[in-house]
Amino acid sequence: MMSLGLARAQSSVTLYGIVDAGLQYASQTPNTKGQNAGATYAFTTSGNGPSLFGLIGKEDLGGGYRATFNLESGISLANGGFASSNGNLWGRQAWVGLEGNFGKFRLGEQNSPFFLTLIDSDPRHFSTFGSGIVIYGDNAGFTGSVNSNAITYSSPKLWGFEGSAMFAPGGVAGNFQAGKQWSGSLKYDNGTLLVNAAIYDGNAGGTVTPIPTSTAFLGRTLGMAYRLGTVTAKLSFVSYKVAGGFNNNIYGGGLDWYVLPTVDINGGVWVTSDRSDTTNHSVMGAVGVNYLLSKRTSLYAQFGAVNNHGAMNTGLSLTTHSILNEVPGTTYGANVGIRQTF
Repeated sequence: MMSLGLARAQSSVTLYGIVDAGLQYASQTPNTKGQNAGATYAFTTSGNGPSLFGLIGKEDLGGGYRATFNLESGISLANGGFASSNGNLWGRQAWVGLEGNFGKFRLGEQNSPFFLTLIDSDPRHFSTFGSGIVIYGDNAGFTGSVNSNAITYSSPKLWGFEGSAMFAPGGVAGNFQAGKQWSGSLKYDNGTLLVNAAIYDGNAGGTVTPIPTSTAFLGRTLGMAYRLGTVTAKLSFVSYKVAGGFNNNIYGGGLDWYVLPTVDINGGVWVTSDRSDTTNHSVMGAVGVNYLLSKRTSLYAQFGAVNNHGAMNTGLSLTTHSILNEVPGTTYGANVGIRQTF
């Protein structure tokens, strides 16, 4: 990260970002009718993680208190436009807050505690290819990953425990329930063992534009991680009950191993089952290798496969050339790319 000019000795604004691009292959690609249109070779923006830039600001208020803010935008390296940014300039984060010994209090557009808990439990760091975030997108779209009009509180860490709570009103006059969203999480982390749990409950009908983030769904998760030297093992259970859609249970697990300080290998498997109709189910697995050329630049290669049965449409990627929803049968995919942070 790079610090911009200081307005005062106790204030700072930091510019940060990620740029990520590569090439991607998928053995099957669905057409508008959900049928197989054939294999796809394509340029991909954000092949391993989202490309973005943002500003973080803080001011020391004295007495252990700080004023903070964060503005963040997603970008497409394919055309320079917005990507994974909710259709807005600052569509990923836009909040202001206070923090201190009491914890953190924030107002504005931000991630839900449920979404952040899922990141903690993912062995592939929520890669945009072959990870739990692909299944999240299959089920809930953008809802819960970014929450407009949100109010959150996060507690300080006490004896390894910390918790967060969020409430976001829908902003519809005369209808308090429309678009209302709330979420909560609890985590224990002693450095070796991590156990977490979270819930998300959101209603449809909010006023957020241009892209509504108010898909009605109930999400619940329970996860754990165990760290042993350079290896971390993770397990998770997630439930997505989506209005008018699937009622899915997802069982996931995998390993993340730093073979060398410059080489990270990670892999995971996710089994999805529709509780309302068990003939709808899928298995998705993926492995990835990241090679660090420096502290800020890395090369990556990822391979994955998904097998869908019944009406299940689990995909492999969230990228611009989307294979987010896949056709029945087995689909193979891979991508390679370069990623730089600043």
